Amino acid sequence: MNPALDELAKRISSLIPGDVKHMQVDIENNVHSLLQTGLSKMNLVTREEFDVQSAVLQRTREKLEALEKQIEQLQEK
Repeated sequence: MNPALDELAKRISSLIPGDVKHMQVDIENNVHSLLQTGLSKMNLVTREEFDVQSAVLQRTREKLEALEKQIEQLQEK
């Protein structure tokens, strides 16, 4: 499970009035599930996936710059 999501679910469930505290574990689990479902529908990526794609983009930029320089050199000839 995601620790940040667990913490958020606990914080939300802590806001529940005292007369329903006996159901806190169930409510916490339901809130966690709702948060996880909502976030998964947002098509978010993990930090790791983002970093991988950033590295790919950086390499692509470098290759593009090298090709642009080659084109310039060929045009000068």
